[in-house]
Amino acid sequence: MHSAIGVRHSSIRTEPAYCDWIKRFIVFHHKRHPAGLGADDVAAFSSHLAVHGQVAAATQNQAKSALLFLYREVLAKELPWLTGVRTAKTPSRLPVVLSRAEVATVLARLRGVHLLLGRLLYGTGLRIMEGVRLRIKDVDFDRREILVRDGKGFKDRVTMLPAAIAPALGEQILFASDVHARDLAGGRGEVWLPNALARKYPGAARARVRTDFILS
Repeated sequence: MHSAIGVRHSSIRTEPAYCDWIKRFIVFHHKRHPAGLGADDVAAFSSHLAVHGQVAAATQNQAKSALLFLYREVLAKELPWLTGVRTAKTPSRLPVVLSRAEVATVLARLRGVHLLLGRLLYGTGLRIMEGVRLRIKDVDFDRREILVRDGKGFKDRVTMLPAAIAPALGEQILFASDVHARDLAGGRGEVWLPNALARKYPGAARARVRTDFILS
């Protein structure tokens, strides 16, 4: 599963989610190998999730997607019965949209970097993981823009950087840069690099960060 997902450059959250569903599927069937299981076994697992686990329809469908991936991409088995397993119907509901006063109340309860992240998500429209994985190089203070890389659908896009949060974001970058410099001095400070960048740029994971562009 790890190799098959990695080759397809799937989302960073796809691998742990899919692997967890496969483990639960195998354990549910008393650790029998998936190659020896069939449509009734998949249906039984799906029913167990819905009835006993009381999971949402979207969660049930994610489990089915993990099983489809396992059989098609890992076990190399094109099984017609699997596509015929019933998909849980996802209810259509209107989204809950907070008023400006409600958003202000939520943000007022946050502190430090959590407040900055909350303001960043609200002011830019970033998704949670897009905000958490935001890189310094993708913030343009001069143009007041943020480049979102590998967003939903593996697409890049540009969104605005609100002037109200630019100073706080710049201060956070300077703070993180100081912490990184101290870590480097102590023999640590290495960061995670996606895919093959760590091999392509061996020193990049420990490189010093430029901060002269902030709030220029």
